[in-house]
Amino acid sequence: MNIRTMTIADYDSVYALWLSCKGMGLNNLDDSQEGIARYLKRNPSTCFVAEENGEVIGVIISGHDGRRGYIYHTAVKTEYRRQGIAKLLVNAALSALKDLGINKVALLVFERNTSANIFWKKIGFTAREDVIYRNKAIADIIRIDT
Repeated sequence: MNIRTMTIADYDSVYALWLSCKGMGLNNLDDSQEGIARYLKRNPSTCFVAEENGEVIGVIISGHDGRRGYIYHTAVKTEYRRQGIAKLLVNAALSALKDLGINKVALLVFERNTSANIFWKKIGFTAREDVIYRNKAIADIIRIDT
């Protein structure tokens, strides 16, 4: 198993992996090939894939705004879970962000995604009870729930 920086050439495999993961929240704009290409261009050293025999078996999308790091769409193929792959991907992302001077990382997890919430808590991410997350779509976004 090898962990390496993600490139846009990985998109089809990564997107198929996301679609296979129950609880993953995707949308037609941000998660399109164009949206991910734009994200990778802005964050060329902070997104990673895990490969086994040339097959993408895991992914983490992470980046920053200069102040705070963010993690999106972390996923591992079902048959490869519970082998520490997600933790290796998270550590690669955190290390890359730290190297860029980022000292704090945030992420969002749907409340219904029980397994993801258990994972993030287990590796030390805490839930914030003192904030209300708000957003506003400024384009027509279609959610793709898995």
